[in-house]
Amino acid sequence: MNGPLMSDQRQMSDQRSDQTPLDRALADYRAAFAPTWSDTDRLEQVRFCVLDCETTGLDPRRHRIVSIGAIAITEGEVDLSDRLEILLRVRFNTAATLVHGITRAETEHALEESDALSALLGYLGDGVIVGHHINHDLAMIEAALARHSDDRLLNRHLDTGQLMLALLDDGAFGAEPGLDDLSLDGLCRFFGIVPHDRHTAPGDAFLTALVLLRLLRVAARSGRETLAELLRQPASNC
Repeated sequence: MNGPLMSDQRQMSDQRSDQTPLDRALADYRAAFAPTWSDTDRLEQVRFCVLDCETTGLDPRRHRIVSIGAIAITEGEVDLSDRLEILLRVRFNTAATLVHGITRAETEHALEESDALSALLGYLGDGVIVGHHINHDLAMIEAALARHSDDRLLNRHLDTGQLMLALLDDGAFGAEPGLDDLSLDGLCRFFGIVPHDRHTAPGDAFLTALVLLRLLRVAARSGRETLAELLRQPASNC
């Protein structure tokens, strides 16, 4: 009775054992989206993964990720127990080393790119990815994935700068908010957040998470209480 079933189970086990760690991570990652967040989920129900990547440069085709920092916001709070820090092996130093301070020598025992991707995907699951100028981070991650697989990121994403623009467009900060700098430093000043550990992936991810907390509270007061409403672009961009 159980012969064919046991044979199928062994075959599936053998197939999984033949996969690389990244193959297994990708399979688990895809499974995390069945099911995933709905448009009507309230913001306090959603897991936001706030991340930042330090890189060797700005071109995803030529440059590489040096480090990744991420921290989650759940139930409207920063969850310090739900965070990620990854250091990747650097093949050569670039001008960007002067910004993030990570040298080739320091990464001698760091993770290879495929192992770093496995760790990142395992952390992200179906969380909504958030960052400041997040398109750069996403492009770097997508380029890294393309070097090892045909998969792409499935997560919804949100840029804190774009969310700030949307809330300004909503009039959430009044007629004259007094904001003339949409950089991460500018938003920190606007919300009274003291910058610390800037230009490190974990540091910038944490600062962005603090900014996002403020933005989520303003968004909720302005009627953006669900995920779809939060991700809605400002009318000026439509």
